Amino acid sequence: MSVSFTEATRLVAEREVKVLVRTKGFWIGFAVMLVGLFALTVLPAVFGGGATPVALVGSQAAGAFAGEDFEVRQVEDVAAAEELVRAEEVDAAVVPDTTGESATGVRVVALTEPPGEVVAALATAPPVDLLEQAEVGQDERFVVILVFALVFMMFGMGGAAIAQSTVTEKQTRIVEILVSTIPVRAMLAGKIAGHTLLTIGQVVVLALATPIALRLGDQSELLAVVAPALGWFVPFLLLGFVLLASMWAVTGSLVSRQEDLGSTMGVVMILVMGPYFAVLAFADNSAVMGVLSYVPFSAPVAMPVRLFAGQAQAWEALLSLAVLACSVVAIVLLAARLYEGSLLRTGGKVKLSKAWARQD
Repeated sequence: MSVSFTEATRLVAEREVKVLVRTKGFWIGFAVMLVGLFALTVLPAVFGGGATPVALVGSQAAGAFAGEDFEVRQVEDVAAAEELVRAEEVDAAVVPDTTGESATGVRVVALTEPPGEVVAALATAPPVDLLEQAEVGQDERFVVILVFALVFMMFGMGGAAIAQSTVTEKQTRIVEILVSTIPVRAMLAGKIAGHTLLTIGQVVVLALATPIALRLGDQSELLAVVAPALGWFVPFLLLGFVLLASMWAVTGSLVSRQEDLGSTMGVVMILVMGPYFAVLAFADNSAVMGVLSYVPFSAPVAMPVRLFAGQAQAWEALLSLAVLACSVVAIVLLAARLYEGSLLRTGGKVKLSKAWARQD
């Protein structure tokens, strides 16, 4: 007795959820994400970053930086000191004050934010000149970029469970029984829906844990800055997951044994890990990040990062989200055709041309 497409999708989704939550791997992976979140926010506050590199012009303030907490680089003039700051070879530069505003006779030059350790080392706080004004500090920006990229990569890799369940059904011949009562496309829709629901649940828990982690790491003020970008990250993450989930399902349908799954996973793994490495590598390159913001597989990470750094407007995020949504529809339809054409084929790896032609 056959069932409707909607009912079949619901049944498959329910089965996928029940099977996955009973596995140790699911809970271990989620625990790793939670631990990683707390580690990224708490550990920087526990372990210091070593000696602070400082450029020094003249000898007026040399005594204040004679301890082990500072790595002092003596330079000839202010221009050379500013060059070191711009190149991020030093955290700050201490230069003579020519305006008469400073009681200490020196000024501090920094890149984007006042260097607390350097200012505190001086007896009286001097004026601080910022070469590039920024709303978010470099350390906070790095943490947010790392969190967004890691979360997307880990959720994307979690979609491999769809491929594994598909192969298991083919290998045990259960799929032949299922397709006699359930439409093949309903099986694909159910798998994607079930795993997406689990992803939503995990995102909710992470969202609730984030404020706690930030408070423990003495970064409560960062929450107000990251909240808008986090609000954008969730829909980008979910659409990106659906995009990858459909591709994971196809990788599983193309083979008949778990041992052969590795031969079809390569492309999807590149599309999952590529955005992680691309965003980390080009985080400071606004032109490249702008392009990555509109590429479907990297947009879920690149656009929220640009929003957080104040490099993108809301309309850009909406446009990127629209491009991603259209890409999801196209890829899911393509995946459905391949999934339907390869699911019942056994005996070895199915070529994409045969899967596209379907099975009579």
